[in-house]
Amino acid sequence: MPDQPRDLVKRTFDFAAAVRQFVNRLPNSVSNFLDSKQLVRSSGSVAANYLEAQEGLSRKDFFYRIKVCRKEARESGLWLRLINVGQLDGLLAEREKLATEAEELKRIFSAIAGKDDTAE
Repeated sequence: MPDQPRDLVKRTFDFAAAVRQFVNRLPNSVSNFLDSKQLVRSSGSVAANYLEAQEGLSRKDFFYRIKVCRKEARESGLWLRLINVGQLDGLLAEREKLATEAEELKRIFSAIAGKDDTAE
């Protein structure tokens, strides 16, 4: 994603919005329909759970939401790899860019989750 914002609220929102734009241009197939539904859900969940983490009721709640963000970012990467873009080079490049962003978000949330000193 170009000029990635440092603000994770904006960055996660931009990721979810970019996924939606990508999905709307995919070739029609049963598998793409089903996989793209999952992708839209997981990418939106990254953004929604990060917003929830900001309003966490406790430190434990904050870290729980961050771990959900990490899980949903990882899941978004899976759905992106499964989606068939056919021979459309533009969609292939966009899918790779989104998969890279999902991986980067996963790593960011992993680093934040690693600061959880309340973990068992």
